[in-house]
Parts: sequence; C-alpha cells; structure tokens
Amino acid sequence: MHSKDMDFVQMFLCFLLCWTGVDAVYNLKYTVEEELRAGTKIANVTADAKNAGFALGNRQPYLRVISNSEPRWVNLSPAGLLITKQKIDRDAVCRQTPKCFISLEVMSNSMEICVIKIEIIDVNDNAPRFPTNHIDIEISENAAPGTRFPLEGASDPDSGSNGIQTYTITPNDIFGLEIKTRGDGSKIAELVVEKTLDRETQSRYTFELTAEDGGDPPKSGTVQLNIKVIDSNDNNPVFDEPVYTVNVMENSPINTLVIDLNATDPDEGTNGEVVYSFINFVSNLTKQMFKIDPKTGVITVNGVLDHEELPVHEIDVQAKDLGPNSIPAHCKVIVNVIDINDNAPEIKLLSENSEMVEVSENAPLGYVIALVRVSDNDSGANGKVQCRLQGNVPFRLNEFESFSTLLVDGRLDREQRDMYNLTILAEDSGYPPLRSSKSFAVKVTDENDNPPYFTKPHYQAMVLENNVPGAFLLAVSARDPDLGMNGTVSYEIIKSEVRGMSVESYVTVNSNGEIYGVRAFNHEDTRTFEFKVSAKDGGDPPLTSNATVRIVVLDVNDNTPVMTTPPLVNGTAEVSIPKNAGVGYLVTQIKADDYDEGENGRLTYSISEGDMAYFEIDQINGEVRTTKTFGENAKPSYQITVVAHDHGQTSLSASAYIVIYLSPDLNAQEQIGPVNLSLIFIIALGSIAVILFVTMIFVAVKCKRDNKEIRTQCGRTIKPKPYVTTNVCPSEDIKRNKFEPPSMEMQTNERRRLHRRPEVARMWPVSIEYGLFSFLYLRRVAEYSYGNQKKSSKKKKLSKNDIRLVPRDVEETDKMNVVSCSSLTSSLNYFDYHQQTLPLGCRRSESTFLNVENQNSRNAAPNHGYHHTFTGQGPQQPDLIINGMPLPEVRFAPVCSILQPATATSGKGGWGRGRTVAGPLTQSAY
Repeated sequence: MHSKDMDFVQMFLCFLLCWTGVDAVYNLKYTVEEELRAGTKIANVTADAKNAGFALGNRQPYLRVISNSEPRWVNLSPAGLLITKQKIDRDAVCRQTPKCFISLEVMSNSMEICVIKIEIIDVNDNAPRFPTNHIDIEISENAAPGTRFPLEGASDPDSGSNGIQTYTITPNDIFGLEIKTRGDGSKIAELVVEKTLDRETQSRYTFELTAEDGGDPPKSGTVQLNIKVIDSNDNNPVFDEPVYTVNVMENSPINTLVIDLNATDPDEGTNGEVVYSFINFVSNLTKQMFKIDPKTGVITVNGVLDHEELPVHEIDVQAKDLGPNSIPAHCKVIVNVIDINDNAPEIKLLSENSEMVEVSENAPLGYVIALVRVSDNDSGANGKVQCRLQGNVPFRLNEFESFSTLLVDGRLDREQRDMYNLTILAEDSGYPPLRSSKSFAVKVTDENDNPPYFTKPHYQAMVLENNVPGAFLLAVSARDPDLGMNGTVSYEIIKSEVRGMSVESYVTVNSNGEIYGVRAFNHEDTRTFEFKVSAKDGGDPPLTSNATVRIVVLDVNDNTPVMTTPPLVNGTAEVSIPKNAGVGYLVTQIKADDYDEGENGRLTYSISEGDMAYFEIDQINGEVRTTKTFGENAKPSYQITVVAHDHGQTSLSASAYIVIYLSPDLNAQEQIGPVNLSLIFIIALGSIAVILFVTMIFVAVKCKRDNKEIRTQCGRTIKPKPYVTTNVCPSEDIKRNKFEPPSMEMQTNERRRLHRRPEVARMWPVSIEYGLFSFLYLRRVAEYSYGNQKKSSKKKKLSKNDIRLVPRDVEETDKMNVVSCSSLTSSLNYFDYHQQTLPLGCRRSESTFLNVENQNSRNAAPNHGYHHTFTGQGPQQPDLIINGMPLPEVRFAPVCSILQPATATSGKGGWGRGRTVAGPLTQSAY
C-alpha cells in the first residue's frame, strides 16, 4: 500500500476518534496473509460487529460499504462476509512498506460506522535479485587498505524481515564487505580493501556476492564480482564535503541549478583532470530528474520534480582523474524538493455511487448520507483544506481533519422535489489558494408517506330503478403521489348494510374504481343508500382513505294503479243511490293507489264507458256525481267503467266496473255529506265571534276616551260629577235626517238564509241570533249617526216635540223611567216607564230603547237603571219615534253597566215630573 494511503488511514482513524456526526464508531481488525486465492473468506463482519455492540438492520444488506481502499482485492457480501476477490500480492502494492493495510468503512441503517482494517501479512515469496549477473570493478594497486568501493545492491520485493538483511562475499584475505543502511531502509554493501594490492602479483579477482533476506527459511540471490587491479595514480580527486544537502523547489524548470560540485586533484595533465559521474546504483528516477556535467560537476534539473511523489532525492557522485590507475572520490548529494501549492484539493465522495447519493425522504435531521474525503497532496498550509456546500439545500457538511460528513439538514419530501444537485467547494490555505469543486446528485427515494386521496369526498350517482345487474353506475378516483407500489391504488367497498343486507349485494367496485350494480334496484324499496369506498396503496404498511358514495334510485313508472275504494270484487263494485237523487248527487268516490312518485304516481280519474250521460267523475278526487235526474222510466241500475291512470311517460292504468242501483227507499237529503255542513257552521260561527270581539274592543276603547272628555251643555262647560251624567246640547240631526234601522223584513230574510236547512236550524244557538241582530242594528245606528255627523257640524237642541212615545197595549198606569248607559261606545239609552220625563238633549249619535216594565219588576231590581229579560213571546213594547220613524223592537239586553242615577229636575211641559239620568253617548263608527 502506498504511503499516501497509509497517511489517509491514519487521518481517517483520527477522524473517527473525534467524529460526533454519527451515533457510534466501531473498529474491527483482521490479518490475512498474501497470496490467498480468490473467494477466500477472511471474516464474518456481521457477527463480529454484532458481538461488538454494533446495531444492525433487520434485512440485507446489513452493512453498506462507504469506502474501500482496495476494492480489487476484498469485498463485503450482502450477508456481511469479508472475502477476497483475487489473489493478494502485497509486494505489488506495499513494496518496502513495513505495514500494509486495507481499510474499509461501512455504515449501518442506524447511522453507526464500522472501520475495518485488514493487515496483509507479508510472505517470503521473493528471493533477492541483482540487476545484472555480474559486477565489474577496477581498483588501483595503490589503493590503501580500508579503501571502500560501493557495490550495486540487490532488490527484494518483500518487506520487513523478509527483505534483504545482509550481503556476503566469498571468503578471502584481500577484500571484505561492510553492510550499510540507506535512508529508505534498504541495505547496501561496500567492498573494503583489507590488504595491499600488487597488480604484478595478481591482476584479477573473482568472487561470488550473495544477498540474503530474513525469511524463514531465508532466500538469497548471487552475482559474480569481478575485480581488476590496475596500475596506480599517485593523487586522487578529493571533494570538499562528503555529503551535500540542497533544497530545490518542486516544479522547477529544466536546467535549474541544483549544486556545483568541486573535486580537486593536484596531479597535472590527465592525472589531474577530474571527471564527474553518477554511481551506477543511483536509481533510474534520480537519473531522470537530474543530470551532471562530467567536466564541471554541475548538477541541474532534468525532469519534473514533484514533492508529492518523492520529497527527497539522494545522489551518489564520483569524481576521478583521467590518469592511469585513478582512484575515484565519492560524495552524496541530498536534494530536498520544496513543496509549493501546486495541487488543488481533491474531493472524493465515499459512496457506492460517486455521482449519485440516495437518501430516504423520511431521513431525520442529522442523518449521514455520505462521507466526503478532501485531500491535498501539498504539505503544510498548502495542504490544509476547508470545504463548504453551495446553494440553499436541506443538507450540510460537518468537517473534520480530512473527512466531512454530508448530513440531512431539513425536511425532505420526494413529492415536492426528488433530486438535488449538490456542489462541494474545497479551498486550501496556500498562496495563492487553489480551489476545486465536486458536483453530484442526491436522489430522494420514496417512502409510503402519502395516503391516497379522492378527487372529491362525496360522490353521487342517479340510477333508474330496474337497472340491469352488472350495469356501470359511476367511477371513483383516488390518487397517490408516491412511487411504485407506494403509489399503486386499489379500491374496495367498506362493509356495511343496506336495509339489513350487505352493501356488497348491491354494488361492487373493480381495481380501477368503477362501481357496478350487483342487483336491480327498486325505488319503492330503496330510494337512496350510501356506502364508503376505501382506496388503499401498496406500501408497507399500506395507507388508506375513504370516500362516501350516494346512490339515488330514480323512480320509473313500473307500478300500475290499484283501486282501493270502493272495494272491488272481481273488478266490480256495487253502489245504491236514491231514485230521486238530484243533479250533483254524490254516488261514490273512487280512490286508487300508485306506489310510484311524482308524475308517475299522480292519478287522474275518468269514465271510459257505460252510462256516461248520467254520471261524471272529478278527475282529481274521483267523486262520481249525477249529471241529471232519474225519471219514472229510469232503469233500475246503471253501469260505468271508471279508469285511474297515472301520468308517467308510459302511462299505466287500472279500471273498475261500477254498478249503480236506484233505490226508492233512500232519502236524497241523507246523502249530503256532514263535512260540508260542519265547514259552513265553523266558518259562520268563527266570523260572528271575530266581528263581536272587534266591536266590543272598539266600543270599550271609545267609551273610555269619551269619559275623559270635558262635556259642554248649551254653550256652558260642565265638569262631570262622579256617577252623574250631564245633559248635552240638543241636536237637530235626528229631526232632519232619516234613520233607517234594520227592518223586520231584513231580519227575517237573514234568518231564513241561515236556516235553509233543518240541520242548521237545529244546531243554531239562540245567542248567535241575538248577536247577529245586535250587529245589524248597531251597524244601522252607526251608519246613521256617522253620516249625519259629517253633514252638520252645528249642534242643535232637540225639543220634546220631536220625540213622541207610542205605547203598544200598555196600561196607562205604567210609568216611564228613562235611563241612559254611557259606559260603552255603542251603548243605547233605555227608557223606563217609571220616569215622568225624557231627556231633552242628546248627541246626534245617541239613540234610546224603550223597555216596558211593570211595577213588580222595577221593585225587584231597584239598584239597576234597567232590567230586561228576553222572552220569546213578551208583551209589546213601545217604540221610540224619531222624526216620525219608529225604532225597531229589541229582544236582547245590551252588555253595559248603568251608572247610579243622580237627581235632575226638568222643566215643565214634559211627560210629567220624575228623575232623568242621561249620559253622553259617543259616536259609533264601524
């Protein structure tokens, strides 16, 4: 695994330690050896996580992989098994790294994160190998003991103890080996001259160089080492420093000066001319990045330096003269590549799909939907990155060391918006800062959070009765904005009863919401019924809503009228009427019933055939009446056919055959229905009662007002005394005008009109007759008085010559007493024969009644101004003659109170001496 990946794992572990955006973080660690075949089970992560207290869901996949550093090697199955996908070669990835890890981050539905680390254990499966099969080296015979010559090393892909640990050479007395460790941990061998060389004695040496690793068992690689002893050169080149350290900015242009080396050789000529070069074991990468001038020793940039790829370069340089048997001088140049802000932040979305993230619309606030890794290969401030989320979206970023969590920060509703395009901006702290962005989509997945809703809460359909079973009635429609099965709506009728039967025996509904009738409806049995239809979606759990459906069964003219009156026997009815029945005599009444409604049930009666000349029928109420009288030659029976038909679009009818018998024993009068007589009686009685009641109220109000008035007499104002009335100025209106009281003929005609029938005569109360004639009389008096009042506004005296009393068969010994009643507006003056005088003054609207009273009756009621008892055959009473017109006979006692009389003496020339009590009577207006 690369060092960058290792740094990422370390940063991720730090992030997990300080992460607060999730509920909990769990760590699982496994070790596995390399070279395992594909499909090998490494561990059961589900079981291990559950044992560690990790909360798992109820259905697969239990864990969701957020990040996998090596997806080509390992994978997590839906069941939570960690298995290898192919043969693991640690040496191909981790190379010389001591530790090699594969890191996976998984998340559960409960927002808990589990970090899985798999350490790849190195297996000693590689032996050390030299780049060539032989190494050739030249050494001057003048090389002093202790002189060192670096040898080209071997390579071993294995790491750690399985890497190269030592070098050995064929045992000898002349040369030895010294093992050194480089900065990257690799081992190199240096050939050390241990004894003085003599070219003349031996000019060549051949040894076997062996590189050995630390495996168990160890593995090794060998190469042939050829040493040639050459003739000596007295002075060797010498560098100023054995080690040089320089700094070079990364991305420096080619030919940029790195260092100018200088090695001195005091020899002259070719023996003092120094040539510079890289030692053979310098890496190819270094040779690509740098070049050295062989004459000047100037090292310059020859490639693109990248601090992120290799921050330090070690260059081994040798310098030797051109003389014979030259002994080279060696130095090391350490080049530090200085970082510049040349790398923009890199944003990586740790999700199954790096271009789209899915989140449920029911995700709560703070729910982690993805991890975002932001990295910058630069170091220091150049590599410090800050992130932010663009736009006004219901999400937010929670930043950590090198990770950020993408959280839900608002309510999600797929039905309103099902896709969000998010853009994450990352900016480092370099100068100038570099920015980068990452755009991806967040798809809001559907949840069953919307119940179906009907287009309207109430549906109504009007259906003609006698419909065909299975006929379409109406369709209901419900919609569900959810997707898939969550938005698939099915319909069903909620169980209920209609007239004691299940509603499903009346209607049914299919999956499209179409409602059909199961049976034929009958308007007369069921005029309307209601039921509820339920709409249910296919979610888990399903959501439902209801709508009310009302079916109105319209009437069809499907019922024939049925004759009910008179009772029929085989369609025939027999009735009897008097033979002397007159025109319009009620024979019978036909009644029929029709169970239909409206025009379908409205019946009309008619006579279709038979003796239609003698009878007629009322089309509405079915009364059959005679149209002519029956003579002596009339038939004993008549026949008619009566038809009752409705008014439906297709009219239906029923008929009855009526046989009418003429009977001489029946009285035509008895056939008059009592209903009409009662009606007449009620109307007459009510009218009279209302008239009397209104009259009495009016008289009472008028009388009360007149009692409060200041009365005048003969031009003098007289204040009325208690219980004493005063005479008023006389008037001549009565003398000048004709007074026409109701005549006897008028009374007789009115009585005859109301007493035409014996039944009315028997039922007529006597009190009503009194009231009737009282009304007639008072009306005449009022008309007379009111008319005269308008004709003459001047008050005149009434002399006693204008009034004369004509007694009717009354003994002369009777005396006359005149009493006036003024307590009611329409009160009349009563005269008693016990008085000797008549009042000489009266207002134009006053009238008087005379009552004959014998001495005994007068003595029997001494405290009353009058006394009258109605008798049908009483003695003749005297008439009061006004202007030659006699007042009519009165047979009733007026309802009024008579004030206690006070004594007043009249002048001479009257009817004699006596007491006169007179009161002012006000005008009667009806």
